[in-house]
Amino acid sequence: MSDKQATIEALQAIVTGLSANSFGHRIQSKIFAGLGFQSLGDKYATHAQEEMDFVEQFMDRILDLGGEIKQEAQEAKPVYEDIVEFIEADYQVSVEGIAFINELMESGIFDATTYDLMKVYLKDEEEDMYWSEQQLDLCKMIGKQNYLTQLLINDQNAE
Repeated sequence: MSDKQATIEALQAIVTGLSANSFGHRIQSKIFAGLGFQSLGDKYATHAQEEMDFVEQFMDRILDLGGEIKQEAQEAKPVYEDIVEFIEADYQVSVEGIAFINELMESGIFDATTYDLMKVYLKDEEEDMYWSEQQLDLCKMIGKQNYLTQLLINDQNAE
């Protein structure tokens, strides 16, 4: 049995956090593109848009359930010039976010429609986490400078 008010509150928490993450990814996309890492800038711009698409779906679901959408303040988060530091921080956010989503899904508060939406969102978040993990593993294997050089070479070859 689902708990509608708990579902609305959980969705609102996700909307608030995901909106902030999306804006953070948009900022990082601009910084990385400005540093000459265009493909990384494009990746995070796309990621920011995907997150906002989920925010809209979660807001729609709040309304479907008879709830009110709130615009809640978020604390300031760091902005990174160092690509690898950002990927590490973003990876940690994914790990914590996935654990939070799994807890919510296991709690039994969601109705079937919300649960299905959360499954789609969770799959997307897991893919993002695995990508970050892969980048960090690659960076450890070949070294940070070689990793960054490879990103630049890939961008130049794409032109």
